[in-house]
Parts: sequence; structure tokens; C-alpha cells
Amino acid sequence: MARVPVSILIPIKNEAANLPRCLASVAWADEIFVVDSQSTDDSAAIAAAHGAQVVQFAFNGTWPKKKNWALENLPFRHEWVFILDADEVLPPSAEAEFRAIVADPDNPTSGYWINRRFMFMGRWLRHAYYPNWNLRLFRHRLGRYERLVKSATASGDNEVHEHIVVQGATARLRAEMDHYAYPSVDVFVEKHNRYSNWEARLALEDALGSGSAGAALQSGAVSWRRRLKAWSRRLPFRPTLRFLYVYLFQLGFLDGRPGYYFARLHGFYEFLSVAKTHELRRAARSTPHE
Repeated sequence: MARVPVSILIPIKNEAANLPRCLASVAWADEIFVVDSQSTDDSAAIAAAHGAQVVQFAFNGTWPKKKNWALENLPFRHEWVFILDADEVLPPSAEAEFRAIVADPDNPTSGYWINRRFMFMGRWLRHAYYPNWNLRLFRHRLGRYERLVKSATASGDNEVHEHIVVQGATARLRAEMDHYAYPSVDVFVEKHNRYSNWEARLALEDALGSGSAGAALQSGAVSWRRRLKAWSRRLPFRPTLRFLYVYLFQLGFLDGRPGYYFARLHGFYEFLSVAKTHELRRAARSTPHE
């Protein structure tokens, strides 16, 4: 059977451990771009061995970040693009679903949300952070990542919690992908140390009125979570509240010990965001203005 006429975009940096599994899950795609940030491991060689086109990205420190840059600059052969992180894996059923979507000339939809299942401590978390919807399959000329933070964030060159916004209607995919984001607690802490830099800069810009409110997201559930996050910045005891949100409201306690650790780590992430926001505000107040 012919390959599915869709372009896959995979942003990476030192993802040699994850790439074989990720690339194998989209071997049916007609075009695969791997956008690399000068990896020092075997990532580029692994991608090339799987038939992917490897493109190097040089970050300027602020914007655009890697995925938006790729959407603007890569010569996609197909109208539809799917963005897949190296630590994500599509199920076999995605091939037929993608083929039906991109082959329909009368399809009025511009983009599709896909649900992710978080893998943590060797198991799927069935409650904490589930469901987790992301818009990833879309007509590439009609979609771009929103920009929420204007200044440098020290969070890396990849988009953090920004979402794709498309021109037109969206729908949901039936397929769900597995997200192997945290193979260890060490990786969780490293990633969320960087993510909390982004969160703190966003909170500061919002407080100063210099940030972006973001676009209207085409998902009620995702928009609700964003409003809840913005509202929670005004609350005391945020780290405790974040733990309770994941462990009780999202029923993380039903995920056993991994669910408890996952919730506690997110409380720690919230604490880092709070402390770093305070640090940035003190620095802003002490900086002389012309």
C-alpha cells in the first residue's frame, strides 16, 4: 500500500534513545522531517537511517522557536502536517485514520486534536493528566503556534505550553498516542526546571501587562485549563493546590504510587514557578528605568 500523503514534523535535541520507537510508529508517512538543534548524540544518524530528512535549527534566543520556524520554512510536500515529539508514539490505528482524513477532498476540517496518555514509572497514568488534548494534525498553511511570552525565557528552543491555532474548524482524532515524557524522576525535574522558567516569565509579563493573552483556543477543555491556570496565579498556597488538583480533582490517587509521586512533583513544579516569579519581580523592581 502507498504511503500516507502527510508530512511528519519531529523536533529533537539528543533524542537517540527515543527516536527509533517514535520513527517506527510513523513509518507509513510519505514525508518525515526531523528538526534538530545540533544534537551531540546519534540522533541525526538514526533519523537519516529511518529515511527522515534532517534539518538543523539555530535558535536566536527569543522567537521563533523550533516548531513555528519549521512550519514557516520547511518545503512540505503535502498539505497536511502532523507534529510529533520524539518521546511520543502513535498507535497502528493512526495510519488508517490519517489516510482517510488527508484523502478526503471534501473534508471541511482544518485541524485535529489528539489525546495523549502519559507514561510514568513504567505505567500509563489513567487519571492524572488524562485526557490531555493537543492540536497536532492540521493543514500547515492554516496553523501556527501562538506566542505567549515575548522575552527570552531560558526554557529551551522548543515551544513549551503554547498551542497550535488554525484558521477553520477543528475536530478530534480517535487514535490516542503514548507520551513517554518522563522515563525517570531526574528527567521530570530537568524538564520542569526549564518549564518553570517559562511559567515565571509568563507570569511576570502578565503582571506588567506586556505579555500576550494568547489566541482563542479551539477546544473548550484546553481553554478551561488555561483560564484555571491564569486564575490560580492569584491564589495563595499554589504548590499545595496544584498537588491537590492532580491527586484529588484529577483522581491521581487511583493511579497508585506513581500517581502520588506525579502529583507531588507537579506541586514542586508549581513551587519553582512561584519562587522564580518572585525572583523576577524583585529583579524588575530593582532595575533602574530610563
